[in-house]
Amino acid sequence: MSLLSGGRFTLGLGAGENLNEHVTGGGWPPVNIRHAMLDEAVEIISSLFDGGYVNFQGTYFQVDSAKLWDLPDVRTPSASLSRETVVRIGRSPRRRHDRRRARWHAGFDVRRGRGYGKPRVGQVPVCFDTDREAAVERAHRLFKWFGGGWKVNAELPGTKAFDEASRFVRPDDVAASIPCGSDVDEFVAAVRTFTDAGFSHVALVQIGGDHQVAFIEWAEKELLPALRA
Repeated sequence: MSLLSGGRFTLGLGAGENLNEHVTGGGWPPVNIRHAMLDEAVEIISSLFDGGYVNFQGTYFQVDSAKLWDLPDVRTPSASLSRETVVRIGRSPRRRHDRRRARWHAGFDVRRGRGYGKPRVGQVPVCFDTDREAAVERAHRLFKWFGGGWKVNAELPGTKAFDEASRFVRPDDVAASIPCGSDVDEFVAAVRTFTDAGFSHVALVQIGGDHQVAFIEWAEKELLPALRA
């Protein structure tokens, strides 16, 4: 992936989602077990980044004579991992959280400790359209699943469960939490919530596959200059 993306690959680690994980047949353990598994996985990956052979016998994983071969791109100054350095992406698109809550989403205090100086990635869903009502309708139709919150969404096993969990989410709820339309100030305010909290990178997720080109063109001409200003 690093080669295909021209060196822009970023390794993201997390405790998983039921929707994506349970279909592999390994079962879906509770969150405390998943976090313990994540700890072991981080230990193994960190050892692999050291470049030698790795043998590991844990509670959940076993590795025998594993090694990374000829992959210099994975070595970075911050390649040593620990649970404190894993970046947690704030998936909830709600904008009405204060800076303290945004820092909690990052998984560590960005001003001190092991998180300092490392990339801090946030994610903001947006729905650009010159017709705001059409943008709200599209965001509600495609993205209302966010209304249940992450503790709910991580446990849902399938699409019917997501439909049931989000059936009471109204278009107004979506419009209050996701920038919709083409008001540059509204989009900037959503991004600024994360930058003010100390995030170094903010990913904008444009809702609606057939509106990507229009969003990119608008972002280049209007949104990015406003953000840089």
